[in-house]
Amino acid sequence: MSSALEILQQHWKHPSFRPLQREIIDVVMNEQDTFALLPTGGGKSICFQIPAILKEGICIVISPLIALMHDQVRNLQEKGIKAIALTSGIQYSELDTLLDNCIYGNYKFLYLSPERLQQDIVKERLKRMNVNLIAIDEAHCISQWGNDFRPSYKKIAILRELKPTVSIIALTASAIPEVVDDIITELDLFQPKIFRNSFYRDNLSYIVQHTLDKNHQLLEILKKHPGSSIIYVRNRKLTVEISEFLSANGHLATYYHGGVTTQEKTIRFKQWMQEDNRIIVATNAFGMGIDKANVKTVIHLNIPESIESYFQEAGRAGRDGKKAYAIILKNKNDITRVKNQFIKVLPDSNMVKLVYRKLCNYFQISYGEGQQSIHDFNFNTFCKTYNLSSLITYNALLILDRCAVINFTQRFHKKSSVLILVTGNQLLDFLENNTQYTLPIKAILRTYGGIFDEKTTINIALIASKINTTENNVIQVLEKLASKQLLEFEHSISDAEIIFLVPREDDHTIHKIALDIKKQNTTKIKKVIAMIDYVSNTSICRNKQLLAYFGEKDAKKCNHCDVCISDKTAIVDSSQLQEKIVLLLQDKQLSSREIISQLSYPDEIVLPIIKKLNEHNIIKIHQNNKYQLV
Repeated sequence: MSSALEILQQHWKHPSFRPLQREIIDVVMNEQDTFALLPTGGGKSICFQIPAILKEGICIVISPLIALMHDQVRNLQEKGIKAIALTSGIQYSELDTLLDNCIYGNYKFLYLSPERLQQDIVKERLKRMNVNLIAIDEAHCISQWGNDFRPSYKKIAILRELKPTVSIIALTASAIPEVVDDIITELDLFQPKIFRNSFYRDNLSYIVQHTLDKNHQLLEILKKHPGSSIIYVRNRKLTVEISEFLSANGHLATYYHGGVTTQEKTIRFKQWMQEDNRIIVATNAFGMGIDKANVKTVIHLNIPESIESYFQEAGRAGRDGKKAYAIILKNKNDITRVKNQFIKVLPDSNMVKLVYRKLCNYFQISYGEGQQSIHDFNFNTFCKTYNLSSLITYNALLILDRCAVINFTQRFHKKSSVLILVTGNQLLDFLENNTQYTLPIKAILRTYGGIFDEKTTINIALIASKINTTENNVIQVLEKLASKQLLEFEHSISDAEIIFLVPREDDHTIHKIALDIKKQNTTKIKKVIAMIDYVSNTSICRNKQLLAYFGEKDAKKCNHCDVCISDKTAIVDSSQLQEKIVLLLQDKQLSSREIISQLSYPDEIVLPIIKKLNEHNIIKIHQNNKYQLV
């Protein structure tokens, strides 16, 4: 395995493998079917990427997430490794060329969405490829009991027919026992070697705190545990509000959600990684590709929708092995709120059918047409146009996406175009008498050619930066000139992209997936209830609850979650602890941190005792924040 280690050190700059990586790579190199269940941060991708590099030929990687595919391909390309992704929306002619490149161009990785496996051209070219390994990422998507079931994943079995002698590795970060069995069956894995890395994290404290004032409690947590932090909230509006609240209270914070431009996402992520902003407030859109070791706290201000998603998000804390905290803040209304948000808004087949039909009408898709057509999509405008509930509609779109009817990609996009309708001399004459419009127009003329002859796409942000003004000012100038009929100006903002994956067939389209919709809704309800049970259970160690959910029934108590600490507090003799604190302060001054360090109790037990002694004037605190006896 020395060559595998050399590749790890050369391309990934890691001195050694993480737990189970070496063993998994060894089995994959021996052409054996493999199942790898590694928690978030366990380094799953290396388990198939290094064997594929070592072996002659190309590795086929199946992934459900376009963004994840692009992210992994970009990372491989930056390492000088030839990789390509065939996502939805690629035209046939381009697809033909890219597949030929995979056959003749010495590529090492071909990333495919499961939907691509249904295309004849893809299946035929796969037969001709020298495939050295098939990797199924996010393998839990193949199971109807999984956290993100996608019926299109069941089509992956076609790879067994196309490449019967090629070994398969299935990978996931979260799977309950039923899902593990389902994955092995659905993928027809032959006597697979199964690797399970325990989900136990001895350095991570899981805490659920009930509070009447989440904002105040949030400040207390960040004060108590300084360091890098991720704060997860339910919606985009809250990311902005909480970020501004933290900034107003002296914290370096920024926000991240699906509506932030790609450029801004990159800037904010970089600032957080480099500690320019130590706190990032985000929706669950923030998660893919995070490899920051020193996250001290992951805080959820809302109850997550499932234990799987919570466990993955919480697991981003403490990857450096140091003490870290995963905290959920809840109040008395949160249980009702989470039911309203995730159970009462589940669409049935009729609702999904309605949304699909409206979507086709919205984009003027004719019956039998629309396959592989791509459309910018403004979600709020769509809901307002047809008077649809935003939450139910959103869930219906997710179902259509999972069932491979559409591809629903959330991303923020601005598109602007200009065509000048008058001659150059006429435009210059106008600008001489209306100088307030001169700078933006001249900047556009200097940047783009052919703008007098055809409609030209322009970058508003670029023009604004060149003349040191705001995007809104540029837009206002162009709208004013358009009103004077000097130019045509189109400006649209979309927050998503829709790709129709199948021809429009209305009722027939939905009838084919009706059973899947029912199963998905049933599974969703079970997962929400399991999450509610977790945050409500104050008698069983948080660690034991989480691990039992994932099949580790004999896990030990962690002794540092809120439940375990509460148990310790109940048996502590407070009078005895008071005496110990008084003895420590008999001939010296000590800070609370110094007192805690000399006692065998956690700070959650000691601090209330110190506070009580102070209130009763047995001890007092000085300006140097140290205590002494009165």
